[in-house]
Amino acid sequence: MNPGTPSHPASPAPSGPLRHFASDNYGGICPEAFAAMAEANVGHSPGYGDDRWTQEAADLLRETFETDCEVFFAFNGTAANSLALAALCQSYHSILCHETAHVETDECGAPEFFSNGTKVLTLPGPNGKLRPDGIDHMVRRRSDIHYPKPRVVSVTLPTELGTLYTVDELRAIGERARAHGLRFHMDGSRFGNAVAALGVAPKDLTWKVGVDVLCFGGTKAGMAVGEAIVFFDRALAADFDYRCKQAGQLASKMRFLAAPWVGMLRGGAWLRHARHTNAMAALLERALRAVPGVEILQPVQANSVFATLPGDAAAQLRAKGWRFYDFIGSGGVRLMCAWDVTPADVEAFASDLRLAVAGRS
Repeated sequence: MNPGTPSHPASPAPSGPLRHFASDNYGGICPEAFAAMAEANVGHSPGYGDDRWTQEAADLLRETFETDCEVFFAFNGTAANSLALAALCQSYHSILCHETAHVETDECGAPEFFSNGTKVLTLPGPNGKLRPDGIDHMVRRRSDIHYPKPRVVSVTLPTELGTLYTVDELRAIGERARAHGLRFHMDGSRFGNAVAALGVAPKDLTWKVGVDVLCFGGTKAGMAVGEAIVFFDRALAADFDYRCKQAGQLASKMRFLAAPWVGMLRGGAWLRHARHTNAMAALLERALRAVPGVEILQPVQANSVFATLPGDAAAQLRAKGWRFYDFIGSGGVRLMCAWDVTPADVEAFASDLRLAVAGRS
């Protein structure tokens, strides 16, 4: 998720590093997901979701969340978020989200497009997080027929700035949403990182605090492609399969979207990889703090580090082949750890940064 990135980072030199910090999308397919896809690739299997892999993946998600939820699979996060939000809204409604939320800054108007005009309204908040009083303000500021009627509160966990809502903060937002008759959507493209960091059960961050629908990210967790759309209120999923079909999200070979989820969920790989990426971000933060002139801009709570680098250090690092984004959402640069980043990668980046700052690159 890269709100406000003006351009892609420079291409690495041929001898540049094999792993980068631009995005967790850069990582390959993790072994567990790859093995499950290989299993699903044996023989023939029914299409369009009528296969055992899709059924097993959905059942494993129900076990993971400890509730009888309705599950759908989409190719990417933009489709998952946009279709889920469209299912919660009419065209004259509005969606309340943080001003840095991915649904506002990086989905090219897809939530409005798929909902036939539902308007996204943004709210400020410290560390990328919504506040209940901000929701109150947006709901009460106008109630006339000339203004789009608020219908959904959307939060991102972890936020676009890599920060985490606590269980109590999510519960307060859920209660405020219910008090105003609003639905509660969660963009969880890195949901595993939040679960791993907070050390709570997935249910404690979702349906137990009032979340109606979660878009659970698989791609950034180590899959090739595929997001799960989890409706905790099953009534809201009525006809959602038609919505997916119309939007081009019904995979003819659905087993290849679903099988990686089986590989990730049945042995707990999704949480192991999330814990590792969080640990690598913490290691990277410690290494950066030891470099003179580096400033950490946001609390490091998941798998990203936001920092300002002194002088022309960023340009020098890119000249050596490192890839990372300038991040207008918070200033400075964003450094994101994928599932396959190692301590050696962190040390190699920190070493090159130290040389750049010392003027010896």
